Amino acid sequence: MRLTVLGCWGPYPRAGGACSGYLLRGGGVNVLLEAGSGILSRLMGYIDFRDLDAVIVTHLHHDHYLDLFPLRHAVEGARRSGSRAGPLKLYIPSRPAGEFGLLDSYQKAYEVTAIESLPADNISCGFTARRLDVGGLAVRFAPARHSLPGYSVSVEGSGRLVFSGDTARTDELISLAAGAGLFLCEASGLDSDANYMEEIHLTARQAGEVAGAAGAGRLLITHFWPEYDLAELSALAKAGFGGPVSAAQEGETYLVP
Repeated sequence: MRLTVLGCWGPYPRAGGACSGYLLRGGGVNVLLEAGSGILSRLMGYIDFRDLDAVIVTHLHHDHYLDLFPLRHAVEGARRSGSRAGPLKLYIPSRPAGEFGLLDSYQKAYEVTAIESLPADNISCGFTARRLDVGGLAVRFAPARHSLPGYSVSVEGSGRLVFSGDTARTDELISLAAGAGLFLCEASGLDSDANYMEEIHLTARQAGEVAGAAGAGRLLITHFWPEYDLAELSALAKAGFGGPVSAAQEGETYLVP
């Protein structure tokens, strides 16, 4: 399984950059994880959008889903021309209801499923997750702690990736990430941001601490405030983790062990 970083900034990008977006290729399928502003053009540098099998969006903040709107037009155009047979499967939270309803109305482009409606599955320590199978990939969703309803995501194929989404530290996230080969985790701030980000985001050091508590194999930090020095964020994450840490780089592809 391979993870390509299409965008890693939030809530707005650096010049020439893009917000949250990751392409997962494995298990015979192509899955877009997050669709923040600027990622559609990046995606098409790797695959044709017609070759997407599914899109997963962890929560409905703009920096995670805005490119669903241009993607909608691309899919609708492809269906009119006959170059794509059916709508694209889209998995999103059901709230906020207005945003969900708008996306659900684009039925020529998307077959929308609320993550909350997926079958329940248990993860360790008695926590309940939602389960989805896409091709040869097993996807699980655990509730995140954020300012909007959202999810952390585990994807298991030839390796196992866990993506924090936007969240504060939770027991569910630690259980979900237990033993992950690659932990893709938001590192939205410095130590000085801890009070401001309390209950909605992880600082870089907290990302490292969560990775350490979960026993993750490798930590890849992401979701950077554009004004911050990535070397400083990486150092803080490493101090919290004690293991190998990398800062996500747009255009880079990472093997998921």
